[in-house]
Amino acid sequence: MDIVASFKKQAQARDLSIVLPEGSDERIIAAARRIKDEGIANPIVLGKPEKIAEAAKQAGVKIDDITTLNPREADNLDQYAQAYCQGRDDITVPVAKRMVMKPLFYGGMMVAQGQAHAMVAGAANATATVIQAGVLTVGFAQGINTPSSFFLMVIPDFQGEKDKPFIYADCAVNIDPTEEELAEIALASAASGAKLLGTEPRVAMLSFSTRGSASHAHVDKVTKALAIARERDGSLAIDGEFQADSAIVPRVAAKKVKDESAVAGKANVLIFPDLDAGNICYKLTQYMANAQAIGPFLQGFAKPISDLSRGASIDDIVNTAAITLAQA
Repeated sequence: MDIVASFKKQAQARDLSIVLPEGSDERIIAAARRIKDEGIANPIVLGKPEKIAEAAKQAGVKIDDITTLNPREADNLDQYAQAYCQGRDDITVPVAKRMVMKPLFYGGMMVAQGQAHAMVAGAANATATVIQAGVLTVGFAQGINTPSSFFLMVIPDFQGEKDKPFIYADCAVNIDPTEEELAEIALASAASGAKLLGTEPRVAMLSFSTRGSASHAHVDKVTKALAIARERDGSLAIDGEFQADSAIVPRVAAKKVKDESAVAGKANVLIFPDLDAGNICYKLTQYMANAQAIGPFLQGFAKPISDLSRGASIDDIVNTAAITLAQA
């Protein structure tokens, strides 16, 4: 069973719901149909009824048994608006009500209020817009103030191991994170790995240097981020700074890393120092190693919210939904 199929099977065994706020997109409607038919979750599609109906027609599917909702006509708008205002002095209830009428924000509030387990969006909205909705509705996980992303990479043959999964982060959101932001990306990625990898996350902070083999401000950023992450969570298996081979190849780690390490040569969560490195590496891995690159997924939020490429296929949406629900 491949890894995506295993996440679908997990979801099928649970009574979960997922909100899809882009109901005017025919791919979303077709994906909702499959999510329902395959028993992955109960999809909740948001949008104007006529737009949803037109998208269903274009997709060639029936949606009579799928929950649809127009946020502008929802009975709980006042409740959501009041909840949205809690802890905020800079917004009034009438303004908040106009905000949560927007499908992305209404969907986020559904997740925040426990009326859906997760949200997947981005087929018709930019990543930045999805992140903004997530920050303002669901908010961040405890101790995190940086939204980030990860790819679930599945290597077909790695060191004799078939279909080896890795977390790669951040490959889609933070261009040049500070050491504090890099530490939070590592902590969020460890949490993602704990839910998805099926084993203990072992987090490697990557660099062009291994344990002081080079001196540069870029290396200093990684070592400072490592120190911050360790201070935040002393129980986490996290180490660095490592070159990529020292992080994932035992024989290389044995030569380059002389101190005892729970991570060197055994890392399964790889933290890149910037977006250049992360984005380049995941694409090289995808095409040169014939690897599955599943994602990107957003992380760091208090509850699961995931982004889609605006070119996402129906398969992509269904798979993203299954993996997002695995984090619920």
